[in-house]
Amino acid sequence: VQLVESGGGLVQPGGSLRLSCAASGFTFDHYEMAWARQVPGKGLEWVSSIRSDGATNYRDSVTGRFTVSRDNAKNTVYLQMNSLKPEDTAVYLCATVRAWSVDPAGPLFGSWGQGTQVTVSS
Repeated sequence: VQLVESGGGLVQPGGSLRLSCAASGFTFDHYEMAWARQVPGKGLEWVSSIRSDGATNYRDSVTGRFTVSRDNAKNTVYLQMNSLKPEDTAVYLCATVRAWSVDPAGPLFGSWGQGTQVTVSS
């Protein structure tokens, strides 16, 4: 399994970025995919996920600003991030989802990419 993220960078508050995650080594269209983010000194935070049927899910703080999508023909998942805020600054990672936990509620991740840095600053 290989997941390679790209598209991160430095952007001003209110700006936009589009992250991509190219997947290989597994049957991509069978898997739910997720984006998570890591801030130094803080825990990993789930951001969004998209099922193989295209159903999407977002954490509250990004709902209405971020959009996750996938192109199964290209084995790629995307995260369009609009109206970015300084608190969105993090390393963004792409992951496969193995299952969903009920308690605590949240995804159980499988394989990870190496991450791409997103910095929102003026």
